[in-house]
Amino acid sequence: MSASSTPCEERTAGGALGRPVDPHENALHWPARLWVALLIFSGVILLDGLDISMIAVAIPEIQHEFGISAGTAQWFVGAYILAFGSFLLLGGRCADLFGRRRVLVTGLAVFALVSVFGVFADNAFLLIVSRFIKGMAAGFTGPAAMSLLATTFAEGPHRNKAFGIFNLFEASGYSSGLLIGGLLAAMNWRYIFILPIPVAVLLLLAALRFLPPDPPRTERLRLDIGGALTLVAGTLLLVFTVVSAEEAGWVSLRTLGGFALSMLLLVGFVVIERNAKQPLIRLDIFRNRGLVAANVSAALLYGGAMGFQFLIALYLQNLQGWTPWQMALVLLPAGLMVVVIGPKIGALIGRFGVNRVLLVGLSAFVPCYLLMLRIGPEPDLWGVLLPASVLWGVGFALSISALMVAGTNGVADEEQGLAAGLLNSSLQVGGACGLAVVTAAILPGTQLSMLYAGVAVILAFAVLTLLAQLIRAKA
Repeated sequence: MSASSTPCEERTAGGALGRPVDPHENALHWPARLWVALLIFSGVILLDGLDISMIAVAIPEIQHEFGISAGTAQWFVGAYILAFGSFLLLGGRCADLFGRRRVLVTGLAVFALVSVFGVFADNAFLLIVSRFIKGMAAGFTGPAAMSLLATTFAEGPHRNKAFGIFNLFEASGYSSGLLIGGLLAAMNWRYIFILPIPVAVLLLLAALRFLPPDPPRTERLRLDIGGALTLVAGTLLLVFTVVSAEEAGWVSLRTLGGFALSMLLLVGFVVIERNAKQPLIRLDIFRNRGLVAANVSAALLYGGAMGFQFLIALYLQNLQGWTPWQMALVLLPAGLMVVVIGPKIGALIGRFGVNRVLLVGLSAFVPCYLLMLRIGPEPDLWGVLLPASVLWGVGFALSISALMVAGTNGVADEEQGLAAGLLNSSLQVGGACGLAVVTAAILPGTQLSMLYAGVAVILAFAVLTLLAQLIRAKA
């Protein structure tokens, strides 16, 4: 039965966690068991944000220690994104089939164990491998946590509020990771690999202690092996080709061949799914227009967001000679906006509707990126950088939470893991592709005139995202 098939007033916020909660009760008055569950789910996504952002500011120190090129060093981030984006759909479906709590706990255990290997890695190759495996683990924990949230909190005010807090943790993890990573890297970059270990272990123990066991299955379920192999291989190859296209050349034989083969694998995946008795992805799920629109918007939005951060780093660090700490402080207002707006998302969606909140959030990116066209030889902190940071934070806080709500509403409980995997996959793949397009738009170097081309690209992403939602809203 679809989550939307039962009126919100007749459903409970507690899901499988015990005593029903009055749907009209203020979400701040959730019982302790629900707050503990939400903190576990949110802690998982916070850990992912921390791990991605902390390594970004430590790359120069790691590069210096191992004596590697910038092209090799970028794979400390690229390997994680490659694995994360490629395994999200499989991770989400495994959560639906084999138990969300089970997948979450297993993923956290792998994440913590591989972090230990990263601490003692004595060469760049082993470190990149550890980053890839951590990305795989995150590809399972992320959708498992998100689908647990969606099935624990009923569609409507409770779920809207929960997603607002969930995305608050995600953005806080990323923004605080820049500051924490800068501090740890100043002492020793290996501390960046130590910090996630106790966090992952604590979340694992809390999940085992406070989350109820997965319900027993009454029917025998099988993983669609053919679909899983073609999906993972096709997505891996696609993301790898996009991430490495700037280095190999966009019209090189390797790049064109990679795109062709990845498309062939993904077409093969669709053929397999159409004929499978228990498909990895039920293709009819894409008849949900809200889910499709949310995924397209998520990819475009995150592509522009990753490009924005990349351009800010080039402008402030390479052109202006600022330190990572100074750049992180410029982006701090964005994180503060998320902290301020995040807890209010549920009330805003309840009052104005998810579509209006989403449109306001997406609209904020347009003036943000327009401001970036005013960057000059001297940084204008008060007239350009800080206002852009505030607008970016407002847009991110409103849009991401609203997209998560829009993309999971009307989806059956047994497919919430799949919906979560689709949304997260769109974010990660969109981010990787958007960053690659922005990088291709600017010529090698960091001259000011070259950055304007990159700003034009992210502005186009913002406009297209807004237009897509406007068209859907009128449909």
